Amino acid sequence: MPLLSALSPRRLLVHIISFRPTLRKAMSTRTYRDAVEHLNSLQSNAATLEAVRASGGRLSQFAIPEMVEYLGRIGYSTSDLNRLNVIHVTGTKGKGSTSAFVDSIIRAARPEWTVGLYTSPHLVAVRERIRINGVPISEDVFVKYFFEVWDRLQQNTKTANPQTPVMPGYFRFVTLLAYHVFLELKVDATVLEVGVGGRYDSTNIVPKPIVTGITALGIDHVAVLGKTLRDIAWQKAGIFKEGALALTVDQPEEAMEVLKEEAEVLKASKFVVIPETPGLSEVKLGLAGNHQYQNANLAVHLAKDFLSIQTSEHITEDLPATFVEGLKKTKWPGRCQTVVDPSHEKTTWFLDGAHTLESLDCCMQWYASPDVALRSPEKVRERTRVLIFNCTNGRSGHTFLGAMLTKANEQLKSHGHLEDAGELFDQVIFCANVTYADGGFKGDLTTIAIPEADLAHLKTQNELASAWSSLVPSFPKENIHVLPSIEHAVNVVRKLNVSEENDVDVLVAGSLHLVGGLIEVAGLSDAAL
Repeated sequence: MPLLSALSPRRLLVHIISFRPTLRKAMSTRTYRDAVEHLNSLQSNAATLEAVRASGGRLSQFAIPEMVEYLGRIGYSTSDLNRLNVIHVTGTKGKGSTSAFVDSIIRAARPEWTVGLYTSPHLVAVRERIRINGVPISEDVFVKYFFEVWDRLQQNTKTANPQTPVMPGYFRFVTLLAYHVFLELKVDATVLEVGVGGRYDSTNIVPKPIVTGITALGIDHVAVLGKTLRDIAWQKAGIFKEGALALTVDQPEEAMEVLKEEAEVLKASKFVVIPETPGLSEVKLGLAGNHQYQNANLAVHLAKDFLSIQTSEHITEDLPATFVEGLKKTKWPGRCQTVVDPSHEKTTWFLDGAHTLESLDCCMQWYASPDVALRSPEKVRERTRVLIFNCTNGRSGHTFLGAMLTKANEQLKSHGHLEDAGELFDQVIFCANVTYADGGFKGDLTTIAIPEADLAHLKTQNELASAWSSLVPSFPKENIHVLPSIEHAVNVVRKLNVSEENDVDVLVAGSLHLVGGLIEVAGLSDAAL
């Protein structure tokens, strides 16, 4: 047994959790909370994440061989994953929504099938990442399969490379868990959403997916994926596989060139830039926002090709009735979502985890529209409008907020409103992604990825507040709030409920972690999820 003093904090936590035999003798004593604690011990801290950024993504190149090794240690080979019948989806904007559309379409078209959906991140509970027939696996199912994977890794600690950690990181572990769950439940189809990038992502160890798809590309995760669209396109195209269809939406020319080249290099069976689907624009999608039609279009083509290959049934209709049903029934919480507060009927929450320039542009196109913030024009001035915003450390808050205001101005003018974008909100709140006012996290929402110094001084949030003041100099300083937790932010909104007669509209954006924490703290789970 190693000296505990010689272990890093993360390894120490894993070590302590792993060797508690007297507390873990029977499987029945292991709870969901235990599983979440074990899983959280695998998180990468801020220093580790910074090391990956500083490496220019080079450390990520070990991900595939290490992931294959972890898979072997839990009893599977990569060829076993071919039984999952995978639709693999990546992109910068809309990969989660596209995955949700594909899942819903396939379930509507083949209701007798068992369909697995793997996505990230989760909003409130980690179980959301692994869904069977559209529903997150239960706590009991999560616990059963979680500890089967955990125990196999603990019992088989030999690694081919001495540098490979005995236990995988958080995302790798959950991906291994998803593979295990889907194989055990013998799914007929699996929709796999890439975590980050594609080429070195933990989901990219399936040798023969049935079809692969790429949503709109843009600039994000530059430290890991590269600083240009060509670099990012190369990373995303890494999911193309020999003999598998490769589909993409229309892309900027420099990105498209790379996708075409890589499709040829990786020997995809066919590279297709998808055409528009006749009649799709007339369907009222289950997900709000005009940008969702591009995602839905890709999903229609992915599902159509997948079903044609898997069932040998040639689908001749542009948009079969079952596809329309699937598109209408698609749910994807936390993305352009409107939730009336179940406990405070005068408060309406507008939730969008948009966290890239492209997705924030779509967010404001949705929010500053007659269906949302500008609804009931005669009552616009009678509503108190609040923005709750946060962004990940390392992303430029000034750029993000500036882009949001620019888009909002465009929207206001296009809809005949004279007010400036800075007047779209009466209060703005910049808060950390910490769940509760006492500094604690809901177990599933725990993160150690926020630098301690940043959190202690609310560095990111103060920078956001300064950026807002510089972008909207006339905005009242007393209405700009810098707060240490999501619960603090919700409390400000609740006080507005009490002190003002107006209805309250709240836009929550910039981070899926923020949106998930807010759903938890504001008691919106039953209404939103």
